Amino acid sequence: MHGKNRPAMAAAVLFALAVAATIALAENGAPANTNPAGSNPVTPEVTILNKHEVEGILGREVRSATDENMGRIVDVLVDRGGQVRAAIIDFGGFLGLGSRKIAVDWAALHFPAPGKAGARIALELTRDQVKAAPEYQEGKPVVVLGALGKLEPLPE
Repeated sequence: MHGKNRPAMAAAVLFALAVAATIALAENGAPANTNPAGSNPVTPEVTILNKHEVEGILGREVRSATDENMGRIVDVLVDRGGQVRAAIIDFGGFLGLGSRKIAVDWAALHFPAPGKAGARIALELTRDQVKAAPEYQEGKPVVVLGALGKLEPLPE
């Protein structure tokens, strides 16, 4: 009678060992198999932007409300939260000589509807307001010329 129970006893021991091994691995923080062999990895979500809905702005000309050339956008500043705070405009000068970079508040810029050929970015500041603003220098505290011509330092 003892010999008849051996297969059942062996099965019970193997089952107990399997359960114990599973518990031990879970307690030791062994990583779960998140990508079993042969399965496809998760595809990231994508968004498609139609060309007529978006445009790049670096290098674009900026004009004042009185249609004066205010320069070109050469950089965009974002804060640590990823919010756009200011545009850097290469202002003044002729053929690259005598130009200065000025940080202007993003809210002071007005963008044309996408897809309008030749449309310009408008700045609601005068040439004199921009000329009086301090120069933007990389690595130094940034002073942003606000929409009302007011100078505001960006928090560090």
